[in-house]
Amino acid sequence: MVQSAVLGFPRIGAFRELKKNTEAYWNGKISADQLLAVGKEIRAHNWKLQKDAGVDIIPSNDFSFYDQVLDLSLLFNVIPDRYTKYNLPSLDTYFAMARGLQRKAAENSKAVDVPALEMVKWFDSNYHYVRPTFSHSTEFKLIGSKPIDEYLEAKAQGIETRPVILGPVSYLFLGKPDKDSLDLEPIALLKSLLPVYIQLLKKLAAAGAKEVQVDEPTLVLDMPKKVQAAFKTAYDAFAAEEGLPELILTTYFGDVRPNLSAIKGLKVAGFHFDFVRDPEQLEKVASILGDKQTLSVGVVDGRNIWKNDFAASIALVKKAIKKIGADRVIVATASSLLHTPVDLTNEKKLDSEIKDWFSFATQKLDEVVTIANAISGKDVSEKLAANALSIKNRKEHEINNDAAVQKRTSGIDDAMATRSSPFPKRLAVQKGEFHLPLFPTTTIGSFPQTKDIRVMRSKFTKGTISEEEYTNFIKKEIKGVVDFQEKVGLDVLVHGEPERNDMVQYFGERLKGFAFTTNGWVQSYGSRYVRPPIIVGDVSRPAPMTVKTSVYAQSLTEKPMKGMLTGPITILRWSFPRNDVPQKTQALQLSLALRDEVQDLESAGIHVIQVDEPALREGLPLRAGAERNDYLKWAAESFRVATSGVKDTTQIHSHFCYSDLDPNHIKALDADVVSIEFSKKDDANYIQEFANYPNHIGLGLFDIHSPRVPSKEEFIARIGEIMKSYPAEKFWCNPDCGLKTRKWEETTASLTNMVAAAKYYREKYAKKD
Repeated sequence: MVQSAVLGFPRIGAFRELKKNTEAYWNGKISADQLLAVGKEIRAHNWKLQKDAGVDIIPSNDFSFYDQVLDLSLLFNVIPDRYTKYNLPSLDTYFAMARGLQRKAAENSKAVDVPALEMVKWFDSNYHYVRPTFSHSTEFKLIGSKPIDEYLEAKAQGIETRPVILGPVSYLFLGKPDKDSLDLEPIALLKSLLPVYIQLLKKLAAAGAKEVQVDEPTLVLDMPKKVQAAFKTAYDAFAAEEGLPELILTTYFGDVRPNLSAIKGLKVAGFHFDFVRDPEQLEKVASILGDKQTLSVGVVDGRNIWKNDFAASIALVKKAIKKIGADRVIVATASSLLHTPVDLTNEKKLDSEIKDWFSFATQKLDEVVTIANAISGKDVSEKLAANALSIKNRKEHEINNDAAVQKRTSGIDDAMATRSSPFPKRLAVQKGEFHLPLFPTTTIGSFPQTKDIRVMRSKFTKGTISEEEYTNFIKKEIKGVVDFQEKVGLDVLVHGEPERNDMVQYFGERLKGFAFTTNGWVQSYGSRYVRPPIIVGDVSRPAPMTVKTSVYAQSLTEKPMKGMLTGPITILRWSFPRNDVPQKTQALQLSLALRDEVQDLESAGIHVIQVDEPALREGLPLRAGAERNDYLKWAAESFRVATSGVKDTTQIHSHFCYSDLDPNHIKALDADVVSIEFSKKDDANYIQEFANYPNHIGLGLFDIHSPRVPSKEEFIARIGEIMKSYPAEKFWCNPDCGLKTRKWEETTASLTNMVAAAKYYREKYAKKD
């Protein structure tokens, strides 16, 4: 009997229960005990859902109030001193590390002012993790019991689970040295970390856990030799201990073959590999297995929403069985289902024909079980036949075969991806066009999305107010934002995006070839959830999408008003893309739609246009080589096709955030001005990397994911550090990212202080002249 396994399940709740209650706790509306109770309810629901679906191996400790990597840092006492000196409750320390904390002194407490830890993308997904931060003074110790508690919770419910923990090598490799310990290599801390892992594993065994899923996803990355060697050190240490549960070493998101030598011969009970991302690795990974080690075959996609092709998955599992035998094979999700929406049955408005092509996390449980049952000889013929028909219907549907779009895409040439003049010539023209001061100030695009905005959008969507009422409301909001920016003294303005629900969804709703969900929420980080659009067919733009709004905003001010667009790679990466055509094809189709919009904006008098590409780095293949080089070429080409059809007088901006960026990748876009998330970066070398960037750049000066407000003096100090390496004449002042998640009081204070710091440096450099 072949078993079925799930590596992790979404923790947000089917209707975003976790978000609502977490934010209520942050706002002081519910207690810590009430928040913890909500978490317990979600966990219980998820475990029962999986048990009722017939899943054999159900995960625990896959739940988190913010981020699973941060959970481990708290559990292992990897808490920088700046968070411990306030003696906050454990939960508040946790959230302070995640999002910063700034609180005035009260009668029973002292003032708190601490920024958040750095947050970066989880491999090539749109999920963000809080990066572990180590120092020479880090003292690993077990200071909590979350994995044990959650295992016992499930056990009390009558459900046996397999606890999930991030493995020691990946945990260290994904971390970084703190700013006072920059000479520290995190992997050097392995021997001092292992006793704490062993202590945790023994406690899990004592609680009754027979098996533990140990995630080592860094095995799909390029790793130095010393990191590869760390696997033997770690897992030999585990094997030498008595009383530990059996370990399933788990990796996902790519090809593990270049690192197979690092894990060959490890004394673990079994391995899990992702065969959705790379089915070709089966033969090689099967060859490293010992005679008794199991192979967990990841065939159900944990990253996309397309229905599984049962015939293909069953064929691959049978191939694995032929190599090692049915008694050692487990059918599993390729990765955690964290990256997929919770339940397709909650979608009442999707076209029924298109809906039949999809599978969300809850439906993927049935897919895993069905494949395992088919392999085990159970009668699932009706499900297999229905699945085959669904796959066939999707393939033949007309939405995938737009001849006009395909012809236009095939006609893209180098001229379409090249500005008419090089940057130095454009810069000279733009100086005469805009007359901007030194240290020009701007924002990334969005302003706070208030409750009033959300309520009016909901009313309009439901049809309880007219289009005229909604349009007038949006115009009033735009005018308020423009007036605010004029008052604060910003130099290049934005309209604030009150009409936009999301920077990708908004455009997807106006493009042909997309489908949308009502409750298809996916966690991006913390309480920030997104509803990715679904690219279901060939993409085109039926009509202008932003021109009227941008023209209205420009009419309210003499200052330059940015037209705000989301770039082709980010729309692609932050949607659920098609899996039946190359991503390059989808990106180029998007670039043509955006090219039309950029040219329409220019024709309408908008001469600063920002095309954001925060997902550029996210799409980068995880390993160096031909695939990565090819991606970088077509990703940059897609951006340039979208933006190169304008005159020299039009200034093209772009924005990037929460990734380890390479200046060469950004240089290839040939944008006139770029803005980059920077406020959480502690490494001075990061500034130096961009010192020779040829075009203009704004390194983000404050963290928009934190309610904390930097003072004018802090902004001055931050800019001063940058000016040690970066030429003043090229530098722009801006936040890390858009301000939609912030409150107005935080926004007002932060931007006021940022503008004051810019003026300080203008005066300083004017005196030098």
